[in-house]
Amino acid sequence: MSILDRIVESAKERVERDKKAGMPSFAAEKRQPFIFEKSLRGSDISFICEVKKASPSKGVIAGDFPYVDIAREYEAAGAAAVSVLTEPEFFRGSDRHLAEIRREVGIPLLRKDFIIDMFQIEQSARLGADAVLLICAIIAPEELPDYIKEADRFGLSCIVEVHDKIELNAAVDAGARVIGANNRNLKTFEVDTGNSIRLKKLAPKEAIFVSESGIKTAEDVDVLRKHGIDAALIGETLMRSSDKKAALAALRGETE
Repeated sequence: MSILDRIVESAKERVERDKKAGMPSFAAEKRQPFIFEKSLRGSDISFICEVKKASPSKGVIAGDFPYVDIAREYEAAGAAAVSVLTEPEFFRGSDRHLAEIRREVGIPLLRKDFIIDMFQIEQSARLGADAVLLICAIIAPEELPDYIKEADRFGLSCIVEVHDKIELNAAVDAGARVIGANNRNLKTFEVDTGNSIRLKKLAPKEAIFVSESGIKTAEDVDVLRKHGIDAALIGETLMRSSDKKAALAALRGETE
């Protein structure tokens, strides 16, 4: 069984527990619909900065994990949005992290988790997310439009994550407005940042295109910029930096 399969099995068990517990009692303040995708349409490449304690491939990334402070730093540094890992077993995340960050941060929040049930869409909205991640590798193509429609009902944007041409076609057919190309193969966890560039050439021009994983340097960002990629989702590089404002400025190519 691959790591992805194990994560999905864990997600199924978690969703069943969450359904029995009911929807979160905390209801986030109503926000502007689809503000996440609006925030990514800028004159230059935008940055979605990730709050992440651990990952299956790297283990614990941040032993000290003041997640609200980290999100505040990203906002102060000029991030377009913050991605919050809420998967608990493999990424050491929590729904609580998202809800608490929502209370303190004004920019859009992406709930980054493994969505395998419609229940999680409304749950994400109640926790305070402005967007959710829909992974083509774990959602059947024929079900994907229904997930997007359910997210639309709550004013949530969707990053529809793809890894190859087949998944890209499924995302396009489902009406995805934001497409995320994962440079990390979720089955082998190998990284190839060129994956985004290859898939961008095949994507509809009107779709917002996000490059995910493996982006570490200003040179990496500049290559994405030159190929018309709209946004970069960056986690580990920023999480390992003690000065996140300086790290994000460096990725932008800004010099003092």
